[in-house]
Amino acid sequence: MTSVIYRITYPNNKIYIGQDRTNSINYFGSASSELISQDFTNEQRQSFTITRDILWSSECASQSEVTHVEYELIERYHANNPAVGYNQFPPFKKTNYEVKKES
Repeated sequence: MTSVIYRITYPNNKIYIGQDRTNSINYFGSASSELISQDFTNEQRQSFTITRDILWSSECASQSEVTHVEYELIERYHANNPAVGYNQFPPFKKTNYEVKKES
């Protein structure tokens, strides 16, 4: 079975990066609904579009390998920075973001 790492992009351009070890076309992640709902008014919630992009896939990676790649991509795209995305793990470290942003 193919495992994928995907990026969800919301209308406010914030992202969520996650893994799906079944490559289900109907899976859109497990981002915190509470966090996301804080960024949208009731009116904005009436109709919106999200985009799901596959960033990485493998037919033979182990669960630990998939998780490792997921965390690497979360950090690469800064999806754990609350200003950029909705990922809560690995925890965001502001100093790491500033160093990466400057280099």
